[in-house]
Amino acid sequence: MSNASSQKMTPLIDCLVVIGVGLIGGSLAVNLKKSGMVKRVVGVGRNEQSLVRGIQLGVLDEYNLDMASAVKDADLVVIAAPVLSTRSVLEQIKDTLPGHAIVTDVGSAKATVVDAIEAVFGHVPENFVLGHPIAGSERSGIEAAQIKLFKKHNVILTPLPSTSKQALETVRALWNSTGANVLEMTVEHHDQVLAVTSHLPHLIAYSLVDTLARQDSNLEIFRYAAGGFRDFTRIASSNPVMWHDIFIANRKSVLESLERFSAGLEELKIALEHGDSQKMLGIFTRAKAARDHFTKILAHRAYVEPMKKNNVVFQAGQSHAISGRIRVPGDKSISHRSIMLGAIAEGNTTITGFLEGEDSLATLQAFRDMGVVIEGPEQGEVKVYGVGLHGLSKPPGALYLGNSGTSMRLLSGLLSAQAFDVELTGDASLSGRPMQRVIDPLSRMGAEILSNGGKPPLIMKGNRQLKGISYEMPVASAQVKSCLLLAGLYARGETRVTEPAPTRDHTERMLSGFGYDLTVRQLDNISREVRLKAGGVLKGTRIDVPADISSAAFFLVAASITPGSDLILEHVGVNPTRIGVINILREMGAHIELQNERNVGGEPVADIRVRYAPLKGIDIPEDQVPLAIDEFPVLFVAAACASGRTVLTGAEELRVKESDRIQTMADGLIALGVDARPTDDGMIINGGSIGSATVDSHGDHRIAMAFAVAALRASGKVQILDCANVATSFPNFVQLANGVGMNISIQG
Repeated sequence: MSNASSQKMTPLIDCLVVIGVGLIGGSLAVNLKKSGMVKRVVGVGRNEQSLVRGIQLGVLDEYNLDMASAVKDADLVVIAAPVLSTRSVLEQIKDTLPGHAIVTDVGSAKATVVDAIEAVFGHVPENFVLGHPIAGSERSGIEAAQIKLFKKHNVILTPLPSTSKQALETVRALWNSTGANVLEMTVEHHDQVLAVTSHLPHLIAYSLVDTLARQDSNLEIFRYAAGGFRDFTRIASSNPVMWHDIFIANRKSVLESLERFSAGLEELKIALEHGDSQKMLGIFTRAKAARDHFTKILAHRAYVEPMKKNNVVFQAGQSHAISGRIRVPGDKSISHRSIMLGAIAEGNTTITGFLEGEDSLATLQAFRDMGVVIEGPEQGEVKVYGVGLHGLSKPPGALYLGNSGTSMRLLSGLLSAQAFDVELTGDASLSGRPMQRVIDPLSRMGAEILSNGGKPPLIMKGNRQLKGISYEMPVASAQVKSCLLLAGLYARGETRVTEPAPTRDHTERMLSGFGYDLTVRQLDNISREVRLKAGGVLKGTRIDVPADISSAAFFLVAASITPGSDLILEHVGVNPTRIGVINILREMGAHIELQNERNVGGEPVADIRVRYAPLKGIDIPEDQVPLAIDEFPVLFVAAACASGRTVLTGAEELRVKESDRIQTMADGLIALGVDARPTDDGMIINGGSIGSATVDSHGDHRIAMAFAVAALRASGKVQILDCANVATSFPNFVQLANGVGMNISIQG
């Protein structure tokens, strides 16, 4: 047992009685004693020798072999006995338990505990707080007690409506003092979750070891067992009596999980019998992705967790020059679309340069959840085994899309014509963003979509026959256009989408690359029309995702505003519908050259050389606004460093991005001493000096990176709050930025 100790606290409990002083009960007792949360610990059990040993080890202050007398002076009673003995324990202490005493437990099955309490007391008294620490060891008994057993492990409390708030908070405080993460669930949900995550694995481990032990060659099996066998079967060394009780206590939920596992095992058996390699690969890749994701959850870095839970702060400062050669991550827009179209194509699609950021991974996982076999990503390479236009299957639950508006809007179109219902959800930021712009035209096509007042979550109802429409977009939006084109793949007749100004055309280019017929027609100098009909086939292909110009934009501005800079950005996508940032910077006087221009998989690509040049303020041409809509946060920084006035109009869409980018950037620039005035559809900035301040990115990745660039010209340090979401679009931004001369450190 560890001798570690914690800082003493004012005792919260005078007398703690632990009934069942084994691994869990003993570890909790020693934690609460060492921390000073309790004044006196009384142990109760049947083995007097074990209880004496508990006093010798410092786990207990005293012991009692009689439960009824032990609890007479108790302020808190912890039942750490086998779960099936709970009723017997309660019957013995009922008449002597003080009315003020709080009772809690550590049982792995909560419904059985509730039944036991109701059988003895006729109801669940308000001072009963049911709990379950998710921690353990193959070792058992008082000798196994350890002070670090619960540190960074979850403890689940399952309060009932009748539970006293004061009692609940007391038990929560005690568990918090052990270093545990305290969560809450309903009794039913707890038992269902634990049946799958804990009880079923133990059941399988016991069964596997028992099956192999009964074979004639068992000695050789165990002698030559590899590490995987030892790791998996380790839990079969756990206390058999305890686990027998758990399985019986949670029998209903364990049987349900066992039936699902048996069905999955039978599915794998059939695939193996028939040599169905794709079926097997699908099972294995989904399992690997799920296990990798589970590992990320434990490390608190899973994309399905709202990234704003992570408290990441950037500290950025000045730099002498920006120089070198770098390749920024792959284009996010193309990465999204390559997975989507590859999934519904016939045959396989190989993708290189895939952006392994939070948003793109959300799209990839969504298609895994709909039955698509996907290998990778591995160093930017992904292989998608297409299922065809009608091969997607109903996901097991809602599709969680994190912070990705692109995923939400494009999938709305693709999934509006499927044969199954599906729910699309996201984090707090995405849940506040408008989706009516896709709901309205999709509804005209015959889709049925339920929403939260035009915002996520969205529920797409299945088995709806869509019809093609002619839709003139009121506001230029590549996401809306792409959404309707994807829906048009399933619609009767022809789908026509007219955009009032040019928007990125990755969807049209990629559809053509997959062999699907569509027509793009220029109507005048500005507007375009895209047409397609259902009935075509997408054919698997190879896609090389170019570097993202939106990510490159931060370095284009960084080098442009920092004297002495000379930087080359390699293999950047320079699609004509995406180069607004280059056009605007050039008009401001930036020194930008495109070198080694070429075409890769239908997308124009170039190496971009950018050198420092004094910038001047301009009136940003409105025809360039849709071509640079995502790059305006860092373009505002360029304007702040330019001489004279810069005026942006026609960019009202910036107010409904991951944040209100107009107001958030204006607030930050003003804090830094810049003369910036937000308007309804843009901003007016008078260039000048940049000071030192703390600014809030409001969880918007592009704003966080933009202010890191602004720090290059600041008079002192710039502290940028709420930067965790940078991982959504640019996972290695800080490393790459510091590699070319920027000055960014991370806190949190």
